[in-house]
Amino acid sequence: MYSQETIVAPSTPPGISAIAVIRLSGNDSIHICSTVFRGKKLSEQSSHTLHHGWITDGKQDIDEVVIGIFRAPHSYTGEDVVEISCHGSPFIIQRIIELLVEKGVRTAKPGEFTQRAFLNGKLDLSQAEAVADMISSNSEAARKAAINQMRGGFSQKIKELRQQLIDFAALIELELDFSEEDVEFANRAELKNLVASLTDHVSNLIDSFKLGNVIKHGVNVVIAGRPNAGKSTLLNCLLNEERAIVSEIPGTTRDTIEEVLNIDGILFRLIDTAGIREAQDAIEKIGVERTYEKIRQSGILIYVFDAASMTKEEVLQDVKILNRENAPLLLVGNKIDLVQRDALTSFDFTDETIFISSKSGQNLHPIKEALISKAVVKQTSSDDVVVTNARHHEALLRSKQALEDVLAGLDSKISGELLALDIRRALDALGEITGQVVNDDVLDSVFSRFCIGK
Repeated sequence: MYSQETIVAPSTPPGISAIAVIRLSGNDSIHICSTVFRGKKLSEQSSHTLHHGWITDGKQDIDEVVIGIFRAPHSYTGEDVVEISCHGSPFIIQRIIELLVEKGVRTAKPGEFTQRAFLNGKLDLSQAEAVADMISSNSEAARKAAINQMRGGFSQKIKELRQQLIDFAALIELELDFSEEDVEFANRAELKNLVASLTDHVSNLIDSFKLGNVIKHGVNVVIAGRPNAGKSTLLNCLLNEERAIVSEIPGTTRDTIEEVLNIDGILFRLIDTAGIREAQDAIEKIGVERTYEKIRQSGILIYVFDAASMTKEEVLQDVKILNRENAPLLLVGNKIDLVQRDALTSFDFTDETIFISSKSGQNLHPIKEALISKAVVKQTSSDDVVVTNARHHEALLRSKQALEDVLAGLDSKISGELLALDIRRALDALGEITGQVVNDDVLDSVFSRFCIGK
């Protein structure tokens, strides 16, 4: 069991609130709290119990509190943990922490409680990272992905893959002990089938990162088009609020406007841009330049054109320019309330085109469906394993390369010693994900991104 000095930190956000929670963890946490607590004798109380009393400095009471006791190993960190629920005054919180520090407690570093949970075997590294993802989740899909990882779904998959490889690696390395006798304990055909299967599994996990990235971070959606095409009106309709100024005067939008839209649990960052045309003044020129910059950074590009006034040739001219920016493109013909339905057939594009009236809100639902489709988002269940972490993705890429080297080595009949090296590379890469193979620099990087009280 990992053990070090007792640490303390507030586990609730800074600011005034009705209640705040101060957390301690360490072998002396219960004893130290008892020295500043006026109430029941905490050292005699059972685990997972709550106790009302007062925090006191010996001269005066500081605050009326409720103390929760969680004894090792049945606690979040695996150590003795105390949680003090006090009133949410920043002054009171700071005064209690100062009092505990005077008694020998150290203030916690970012993520140190979860780091101790990992070091004490309560969580593996990918589950620990999922804790941070859960805290920062801002959509239903992100929450579901984080909770699946916290429950160990992803970890279990990695451990299964790794164990299968370990079993064969042991046979390969056993052969090295009998190298002079020229024997093979590992069936090369079975090993090849296993490695090919593992490579497919790893490839599927790598492919899921595109979905995972969308779930975790959302998608940048740029709305572009010529002035007065109805871009800002479309933004307002999708958001169901008057976010952008709408005017019949071309060039009203001079700068980008960004808002977040949640569609079926996925976040889309809608970015309304200045109209694409030859700028009439210096300010509009800056706006147009920013439009192209945003287009280059977009995950999806909505090109809005005026179906009442533009020709097919003009639309194709714009599309040709925008397609060079390499963003998935959704064509939206606006102002169909001003056009005879038969006239829309002239826009016979091979690309998917949705015709709408942003003024009346007609036909907006297909745009939302198309955004979901272009984001390559599927419905996720509690059993889906989706990679959402860039560190995991990078480790999987290295594991796949090592597995492909094993397959190539088997085809070229290289020695068992070289095969063992490639298998070890794959094992190490997979082990980095769960923390079975890890160094202090990786741990520092992972936990430094946590909030202080977690």
